[in-house]
Amino acid sequence: MAELSPLIIDLTLILVVAGIFSLLFKWLKQPVVLAYIVAGIVLSFFIKKETPQFENIETWADIGVIFLLFGLGLEFSFKKLMKVGATAFIATIFIVGSMIGIGYLTGMCFGWSHLTSLFLGAMLCMSSTMIILKVFDDLNLNSKSFTKVVLGILVIEDLVAVVLMVLLSTVAVSNQLQSSEMFISIFKLVTFLLFWFILGTYLIPTFLRQMKRFLNDETLLIIVIAFCLGMVYLATRAGFSAALGAFIMGSILAETLDSERIDHMIIPVKNLFGAIFFVSVGMMIQVTAIGQNIVPILIISVVVILGQVIFATIGVLLAGQNLRTAVSSGFSLSQIGEFSYIIGALGLSLGVIEESLYQIIVSASVITIFVTPFMMRLANPTIRVLENKLPEKWQRILNKDTSGTQFVNHENLWKNFLKRMITTVFIYYLICVIIVSFSLKYGVPWVQHHLLSGFNGNLLVAVILIIVISPFMYSIVVNRDHSEEFMKLWKDNKANRGPLIFTIVFRIFMCAGLIMYILFILFHANFVIELTITLIILVLFLTSRRLRSQTIRMERRFKENLNEKEKYEASKSPVTRGFVNHVLERDLHLSDFLIKPYFSIIGKTLKELNFRQYFGVNVVTIIRENARINIPNGDERVFPGDHLVILGTDKQMELFQHRLEEKRRKYEKMEQKEVCDVLMRQIEVEADSYLEGKTIKTSCIQENYNCLVVGIERNKTSILNPGFDLVFEAGDILWIVGEYPNIKKLRDL
Repeated sequence: MAELSPLIIDLTLILVVAGIFSLLFKWLKQPVVLAYIVAGIVLSFFIKKETPQFENIETWADIGVIFLLFGLGLEFSFKKLMKVGATAFIATIFIVGSMIGIGYLTGMCFGWSHLTSLFLGAMLCMSSTMIILKVFDDLNLNSKSFTKVVLGILVIEDLVAVVLMVLLSTVAVSNQLQSSEMFISIFKLVTFLLFWFILGTYLIPTFLRQMKRFLNDETLLIIVIAFCLGMVYLATRAGFSAALGAFIMGSILAETLDSERIDHMIIPVKNLFGAIFFVSVGMMIQVTAIGQNIVPILIISVVVILGQVIFATIGVLLAGQNLRTAVSSGFSLSQIGEFSYIIGALGLSLGVIEESLYQIIVSASVITIFVTPFMMRLANPTIRVLENKLPEKWQRILNKDTSGTQFVNHENLWKNFLKRMITTVFIYYLICVIIVSFSLKYGVPWVQHHLLSGFNGNLLVAVILIIVISPFMYSIVVNRDHSEEFMKLWKDNKANRGPLIFTIVFRIFMCAGLIMYILFILFHANFVIELTITLIILVLFLTSRRLRSQTIRMERRFKENLNEKEKYEASKSPVTRGFVNHVLERDLHLSDFLIKPYFSIIGKTLKELNFRQYFGVNVVTIIRENARINIPNGDERVFPGDHLVILGTDKQMELFQHRLEEKRRKYEKMEQKEVCDVLMRQIEVEADSYLEGKTIKTSCIQENYNCLVVGIERNKTSILNPGFDLVFEAGDILWIVGEYPNIKKLRDL
């Protein structure tokens, strides 16, 4: 008799227990993440850490981390990182730095080691994207302006968490904090991220476009998971974690036109394996140890809640936001996030933190997640108290800048030229360095062993290597020399020509140095010979029309791939980016409201509704299926399924949303009532009964019992759709249509 694999048995056990608790927590209206953690705690009573079963669960949990980080990467995108603005960057750096510091001090107060305290600080500085998004949705806060600031902070925190994982791994392995090793680790991480982001952006969107006609959902899912696991393999081979590889591939795919489709398909996979991961987190908790660690658990919970509220509020204020936005953001971030579990698991696997700390963090996380909705509700009362108690002078100082995340930047031509030139040169030169390093380390031994040995093998590698890096070399030397800024600087003032020529010469020297390095490593030739060959190669580069056209095509494809999603979204956007920036400077923002079929405004014209008079908001656009009505006139009616793009302040939006939510709450109460099926049943009219001698009209069957008489059988004849004046007689069989409870009441008569 065939036996079932223990791996499948363990998976079955995890999913059964997780399913039971997820239903229970849904009924209790609590986050499902907590259900998985509690399920893990229950399983820990039956599956001990020392058993082979636990190893199987750890394998499933490792897969869970990969898909969890892949899903986060799909929501991340490096383009989104560049758009979140200075507010999110400044606030995040302040929050993360402050929370790491307060976490480190808390650990030292408990008498823990420096390394353990450092890991504690890293675990406390991350908020939960999953929980915040769910609570925003539950509390209908998505239309608030502060939510954009919070989401921007969460985006940058995701990247900071990835960096922290690499840095903490380095510190844990060396068991000391050395600036040189930290610098090398950061450089390796940035290099790895940049190289694969550029290569992935250049290749993957093009591949998806070319294969679009073959990519149904099944094939696309398989290919996407293959991309994910392939990057996981490359990341681990490079000395990074599997989670980092999954995150990078997710962020690359987030830039493609198919990102929403991919995200939609990957959600079930992410949810499945994410549940397994959170169950494994719960299994690390020993209930008996919670009582022993209750004091650290409560203290750390208070440190997280108060620390995030205070430091996030200050951080957002420092970034230029007003008091209301800052306080609302601070109260939203007051929980321990999913990345904290991953950082804790990393510390456990490296053996640098004790298991008790992991249990303390998870227990404190449960507490902070539970209080998150209540903290968000406390934001408005706190704002009112501060507005009433703070002196007007302080309030004017705190509210001095409400310009949002955008800042007006008056750069002169030199700054603009240098910024773009340095960015281009850095990226292309870094790619060349990576290609050269990999080729010399792995390419030369392979060629020498499998193809050609000695001088001929090195010559082959040198030729191929120089051909591969030639487009990047060409871009480094001449890319910005045909730009609008360069030409204006050259023509406007002759004094600019010397510095401009210097930038060209400097770039030529950079390229020459890299080529000479290749020749020296491969041939150990004389300096004069190397310099002569290098100059010949550079002249060939600069005079080659074919190389020029190839470089232009390569750059054009990269820019198209990088910006295709942004252009597509801009074409679908109801307003331009410039208009958004303009209204942000005036403390206004845009929100999209979906009109449900049960809203009371259905069928009315904008003139009748008069939103501006009652709420102070303006309807900028109505999106109706594929049609867009910009600046609609007063005769335009509102229909179910319309998207109203509303312009207004936070308070105005709140009033408008409250009007819509009144109808929604009434509808939700109706939906909660038990809905019965409509049935057809026979009822006999007995002698001396309530119905005998009455007509359909006088019996009030429809009015009182919500039922219809659709037919009567009398003396072996059938009367369909009888008239309202037909008198019921004893022995009649009535055909009644209605809900069962109503038919039963009628029959009891």
